[in-house]
Amino acid sequence: MNAIELLKRDHEKVKKLLAQLESTTERGVKTREELLHKIEQELLVHTQLEEKVFYPAYKAAGGKEEATMDAEAREEHRTVEALVLPDLKATDPSKITFSGRAKVLKELLEHHIEEEETELFPQAKKLLGAKALEELAVAMEQLRSELKKDSVKNKAA
Repeated sequence: MNAIELLKRDHEKVKKLLAQLESTTERGVKTREELLHKIEQELLVHTQLEEKVFYPAYKAAGGKEEATMDAEAREEHRTVEALVLPDLKATDPSKITFSGRAKVLKELLEHHIEEEETELFPQAKKLLGAKALEELAVAMEQLRSELKKDSVKNKAA
C-alpha cells in the first residue's frame, strides 16, 4: 500500500461515519455521541499523518503551487479542529442544532477530501513517485501505531 491509498482508505472510513451521523435523529443521543467520538479520533490521527509525514514530503518535492496547496489543506484542518468540531462537541445531541452543525462538518470534510483526491494526490503521485509513496506509507503506519498507543495510554491515565 502506498501513502495515497492509505489516506484514501481513511477518507472512506470518515465519510462512512459522517453519513451514519447524518442519518441519526435527535432521539439517538448515545449513537450521535459515539459516532462523533469515532469521527474525532479518526480525524486526529489522519490529520497528524498528513501534516507530519505526507504534506511535508509533497511540499518539499514541489514548488510554489504545492506550498500553497499545503497551506490551504492545513488551514482546512485547523478550521475543522479548532472551530467546527469543538462547536459540534459542545452542542446538545438531542437538539436540531446538532444536525445542522454535523452537516456543516460533513460538507467541509467532503470538500477537503475531494480537493485532496482530485488535485493534491494526483500531483503528489507525479512529484514523489511510487517508491517514495511506499516509503511514506510505512512512516505513516508507524506514526499511526504510535498515536494509537498514546491514545490508549491517555485513556488509562
